[in-house]
Amino acid sequence: MRPVFHRPEALTAVKTHYCPGCTHGIIHRLIAEVIDELGVREETIGVSPVGCSVLAYSYFNLDMQQAAHGRAPAVATGIKRVHPQKVVFTYQGDGDLAAIGTAEIVHAAARSEKITTIFVNNAIYGMTGGQMAPTTLLRQKSMTSPKGREAAPQGYPIRVSEMLATLDGAAYIARVSVHNPQEVSKAKKAIKTAFEYQMAGIGFALVEVLSTCPTNWGCTPTESLKWLVENMLPVYPLGVKKMQREVSI
Repeated sequence: MRPVFHRPEALTAVKTHYCPGCTHGIIHRLIAEVIDELGVREETIGVSPVGCSVLAYSYFNLDMQQAAHGRAPAVATGIKRVHPQKVVFTYQGDGDLAAIGTAEIVHAAARSEKITTIFVNNAIYGMTGGQMAPTTLLRQKSMTSPKGREAAPQGYPIRVSEMLATLDGAAYIARVSVHNPQEVSKAKKAIKTAFEYQMAGIGFALVEVLSTCPTNWGCTPTESLKWLVENMLPVYPLGVKKMQREVSI
């Protein structure tokens, strides 16, 4: 019997620690499938963040480097410049990338570093207990905004993809989601394009992936998918935000 579905070679055969309903696992698989399809597993180096996906180095079956909180783009920059022939990517959450790591991601994009970033946005701090993040929506409740986020004094949510797309050095910027099979398919295509941009030597590429956090949103996995559609999509519209040119490897 011929198998039609199997574990990608770029994923290890271990159980993840993610909460039920969290979509980090889906995103991991998409990245692994893309790496396998491009045939670059032996040439790929990933950089793990601090946050819910801090153990990503245990889940990807390839060379991984752990970075300090928010510093993954800086670490990836160093790796890529020393090993320009390698495929280098960072995997970061919204707290890691959009808060403590804002400077790193902005300047990596501005310099057009030839790295790929996968940015997981679930609109909240996950690992540390559900505090308000830079991406938390207005009126969204969290541990540090129990009455809901207010524009004054807490500010507005940051649209990272739109912000980075204004930089000349950003080559490919897209926002996707994984809340249903159709969007999962689109997300994989965007992730593959981001890796192809790097392999073609074009410049910095980032894919923002809207994700769920049932635990800290205080809902069931099924409810979290509905919450994402009804609340996150209007604030974080999907689509390609910047694309310098078509590319194929």
